[in-house]
Amino acid sequence: MTEINYTAPLKYHYRPKKGWNNDPNGLVYFKGYYHIFYQYSPDHEIPWKQPMHWGHARTKDFLHWEELPVALTPGDKYDGGGCWSGTAIVKDDRLYLFYAAITAVSTVAVAVSDDGVHFEKYASNPVIDGFPPDGGPDFRDPAVCKIGDEYYCVVASGNPETKTGRLLLYKSDTLLDWDYVGVMKQWENCKYTECPSFMEAEESTCLLTTSVCPLDGNHFFTVMYGDFTDGVFTVKHAAEIDKGPDQYAGQVFRDGKNRNLLITWIPGWEYAGYAEKNIGCMSVPRELKLSNGKITAFPVEEVRHLLTESDPAVEITEKGFVIARQGREPVVYEGRLDDIRILRDGYIIEVFVNGGERVYSALL
Repeated sequence: MTEINYTAPLKYHYRPKKGWNNDPNGLVYFKGYYHIFYQYSPDHEIPWKQPMHWGHARTKDFLHWEELPVALTPGDKYDGGGCWSGTAIVKDDRLYLFYAAITAVSTVAVAVSDDGVHFEKYASNPVIDGFPPDGGPDFRDPAVCKIGDEYYCVVASGNPETKTGRLLLYKSDTLLDWDYVGVMKQWENCKYTECPSFMEAEESTCLLTTSVCPLDGNHFFTVMYGDFTDGVFTVKHAAEIDKGPDQYAGQVFRDGKNRNLLITWIPGWEYAGYAEKNIGCMSVPRELKLSNGKITAFPVEEVRHLLTESDPAVEITEKGFVIARQGREPVVYEGRLDDIRILRDGYIIEVFVNGGERVYSALL
């Protein structure tokens, strides 16, 4: 394996020119652009040196990215501890950003834009002022969507007494006044959930994704198709598609072409020591599909011409393949290998197995 240059710019995986970035937020199509927001420390290359902001970029083709001014800056009485993860929704030709507003407690706040570039925080923030008895102090990452004629907000949380990770559901007619509905989905023996997405999808189903933190600390990202009835989500099909090892905080949105698009954060937290600046980035968009009960994630059409069938970092073996990484353990896949497609961009590699039945996202 050749020496990896972590200072070289990436061509197709978005990252800001400077500063720390993590979780993708507010993925949305608005006024002719795909917008991506993200957790951001504009003045530091490592996290926790300043409260989280929302960085912002947009693209028309997922190949060429325009970095825009910071969308959300903390500092109001309800978000002085940071503007943390959330989602976006368009209503009446206006773009709404919902985010976890942190002080001593976690609440939900909103900011609004008419042009998709300049945002004004709602004067009556927060719109959800704390966790209900079903939840706990880990209360964050609002996911807002419209299903039928109703607006819903799914908030990630956990209940310390029952040791369950929970997704809590709220409902609104206006996007600004929210009523608590109840526990939408939960996982036993868990601390909490994080970074959900929720929306209507194909085949008369709904699509729910979230990161789950079990008590043993082994986070996983799950993609679920199922039924949504009376405020409860019932899973019909589920998969942990992206096996990482450098992947977290995926977010899904539905675009104007009725595609379910997933973007995740690469490489996770383990970049330290590989470069003087933060080398985290966003994955290429993957289109989620449900076919014959099987969930797949494969690069969107706009970037498929970048895929190859081989790469110097990937060795095909009798049992599968191995991805070599510099200074870290290799990634080993053993199993059926009918097809392999690889997207390489500098020090980032994304490997798609059997049409996207499994994905391996790695920092080399």
